[in-house]
Amino acid sequence: MKHDWKKSEKQFYAPKGEPEKISIPAMNFFSIRGEGNPNSPEFGEYISVLYALSYGVKMSPRQGLAPDGYFEYSIYPLEGVWDLKEEARAKSMEILDKDALVFNLMIRQPEFVTPEFAAEVIERVAKKKPHPLFSNVNFETITEGNCVQMLHTGSFDDEPASFARMEAYAEANGLNRKSKIHREIYLKDARKTAPEKLKTILRFTVVDH
Repeated sequence: MKHDWKKSEKQFYAPKGEPEKISIPAMNFFSIRGEGNPNSPEFGEYISVLYALSYGVKMSPRQGLAPDGYFEYSIYPLEGVWDLKEEARAKSMEILDKDALVFNLMIRQPEFVTPEFAAEVIERVAKKKPHPLFSNVNFETITEGNCVQMLHTGSFDDEPASFARMEAYAEANGLNRKSKIHREIYLKDARKTAPEKLKTILRFTVVDH
């Protein structure tokens, strides 16, 4: 049976439009770091590289290269961990300077993808579709641990209101936001979806008071 994260991992990918606490276990990702405005043409290149690798894993059986334990699955959604450049973090900004953003974009990979197989996929896909960004790709295991998350519906520019609700929830439940770094999981393609219909999971890590 095909593994569909939308159905079998709802706790991670189908939160409600209200803040909730959740513990996120270790997960494996292809990831790539960068900085700058996500509305720039260059930003799309980072995304294209990650999807090329993710499809390289998914389609490996067609090339007779499937790893041990391979199973049919749906490709996981694009995610981004966002921060600000150090000099921008020191300033108080009423309007976010998107040129000062720092990001780590990633797409989760199934458990059967080992570091060795990931390296093989990067090498194989880079030969087939050469791009300088392939040399910047990492395969990493990330454990987020305790987090507050919620589903944000609407424009990315309206996210501060959702973060304010999440921070209020954390405070009311004896939790402190660990840092201003946060994660976004994109359930809709921003290139094909009207801003008011975008669905994005917002998440930040927390610690007890």
